Amino acid sequence: MAKALPLMFQGTNSDVGKSVVVTAFCRIFAQDGYKTVPFKSQNMALNSYITVDGKEIGRAQGVQAEAAGIQATTDMNPILLKPNRDNQSQIVVHGKPYKNMEASAYRREFFETGLELIRESLSVLSENYERIVIEGAGSPAEINLNDREMVNMRVARMAGAPVILIGDIEKGGVFASLVGTLQLMEPEDRDRVIGVIINKFRGDIRLLESGLTWFEKYTGKPVLGVIPYLENLNIDAEDSVILNQYTSVRNTEKELDIAVIQYPKISNFTDVDPIFAEPDCHVRFITRADQLHSPDLVILPGSKNTIEDLLFLRKSGIAQKIEELKNKKQSVLFGICGGYQMLGEKIEDPFAIESLHQEIEGLGFLPLRTTITKDKTTVLSNGLLHLYGKHFNVSGYEIHMGETETTSESRGLIKTQGRSDGCKTADERIIGTYFHGIFHNDEFRKELLNQIRQTKGLEPIDQRVSFNQLREEAFDLLADHVRANVKLELIKQKMKEFQKKGDYQ
Repeated sequence: MAKALPLMFQGTNSDVGKSVVVTAFCRIFAQDGYKTVPFKSQNMALNSYITVDGKEIGRAQGVQAEAAGIQATTDMNPILLKPNRDNQSQIVVHGKPYKNMEASAYRREFFETGLELIRESLSVLSENYERIVIEGAGSPAEINLNDREMVNMRVARMAGAPVILIGDIEKGGVFASLVGTLQLMEPEDRDRVIGVIINKFRGDIRLLESGLTWFEKYTGKPVLGVIPYLENLNIDAEDSVILNQYTSVRNTEKELDIAVIQYPKISNFTDVDPIFAEPDCHVRFITRADQLHSPDLVILPGSKNTIEDLLFLRKSGIAQKIEELKNKKQSVLFGICGGYQMLGEKIEDPFAIESLHQEIEGLGFLPLRTTITKDKTTVLSNGLLHLYGKHFNVSGYEIHMGETETTSESRGLIKTQGRSDGCKTADERIIGTYFHGIFHNDEFRKELLNQIRQTKGLEPIDQRVSFNQLREEAFDLLADHVRANVKLELIKQKMKEFQKKGDYQ
């Protein structure tokens, strides 16, 4: 496993910015002419990404592959955990469902299998790339889990990778978390750490300098960078913890009010990212009925557990509020994947795949009936979408374990090869589709938002953003930002020095 030069990023805890930093280094190494690939051995996320061959991996690794200018494969994330009930996850192996397992059973029964999968994927990537940028998970100092972990230091040893430890200064106590993490490592793992990066810095760097000097003297580890917080970065987030930063309060300075229902098992919420970039739209995430009010567009996003999240809508009173909006014709309702299933008349789960409830009434807004199946559909899709008397070529991806059929004559939304996807009402104010990424289609998104503007008596906006262009610009902006704030040449030097040691296992 000695061909590619690896570099691993680990964090003092979750949400320190590991995924974003890895994305930056994928872009940086690619810009510098290296054939670069991301890797995360085991990912836990409800936001996923579909590879060109219809397999499912963590969304962060798919985005990192885009930043590196390559197509994503399952070797970049051979194990994906998708929580679907309390203490239980669906185990996805090389892009396909393996089985549902509880955490204790997973640690007990899957460990050796997982290690072999990781070893094989690392070998494949090492043979085909020049740089491997590896992302850890959580913290390497979880001493209660380290005996059977397979995502942090065990992977670093397997890959022969030097490690950069990332701390999040925004959370406070960054020096304590960095020092504490280093001290809780085994000596051989501590030696593998070539330095640290302090992330999400705000303020005057001069006020931090004495702390940096103290840290380097105390630990013997260099500070390889202090990365200032970068606002409004148009790159997909993976962890739903990011949703905590979004408000539920209406911003009256924006002309269009967009409400996204944030149920407990929300998945692929990055579907709404392009709307964030629209100058006339304010996007709110809603968890309570009293937050909904009268938005112009209500989005029911994907769900990893449609039945349980539908029960949440009813228990919280959000379902009743949505029905009131529907009856008043005040809002456009748009369901994606699990949200699309909820808009139908009934959802059945005869094999108890998602829930112990074998059957539940849907919201009843569309003439649909969904059956949760054992087989998962994972596919890149494209078709011709018909709405508002116009046709739009659209593309997206599907991830669902349900099969949906109409219960009466209905109006299809998207014509694909040999089939129809989605459904809409006669007045086109209630719309549903299995297509994730539907709002990433610029012309369709433009027409949808302009139709909403016209119903409010507002002039349409002819020139809207190209989201794909924004993403490419964001990758370059991120790479430039990180280049300017880390000691890149020192990092490259330490990578080569580490490789010369031949310390691979």
